[in-house]
Amino acid sequence: MKAKNKILGPRALKKFVENERAAGKKIVFTNGCFDILHAGHVSVLEFSRAKGDVLIVGMNSDASVRRLKGPTRPVNTQADRALVLAGLESVSAVAIFEEDTPYNLIKAVCPDVLVKGGDYKPSEIVGREFAKKVVRFALLKGRSTTNIIKKVSK
Repeated sequence: MKAKNKILGPRALKKFVENERAAGKKIVFTNGCFDILHAGHVSVLEFSRAKGDVLIVGMNSDASVRRLKGPTRPVNTQADRALVLAGLESVSAVAIFEEDTPYNLIKAVCPDVLVKGGDYKPSEIVGREFAKKVVRFALLKGRSTTNIIKKVSK
């Protein structure tokens, strides 16, 4: 499947989830900005995929990233970020969300497993009430888009 075909709008995502669930597949969800893809991102995506059969990645839109990270972000456009994510073997589908959190997206998907970074306390994980199980992932030390930007800017 071509990467661009794994980037789904709301209707296509709903149908995708229905089909995968009907096939008895275990659906995993994770999310992030994925501005400059790095080893930490690949690790969490592979970890997430290993928790089920299908990995849906919620990705912040450009406007959402700007609100969360500041006016100089994102470095890469949402179209480019989504295509790079969709091109990864571990990713089954990418859904872009405009809000600051993926709450509505998680509510729509109702994943079997919700994966979030270990920097979040369980009580802080948005949408946890819609998932059957919540799993936290230990982040790779020193791996972040912010650190990459700082290093390149020196």
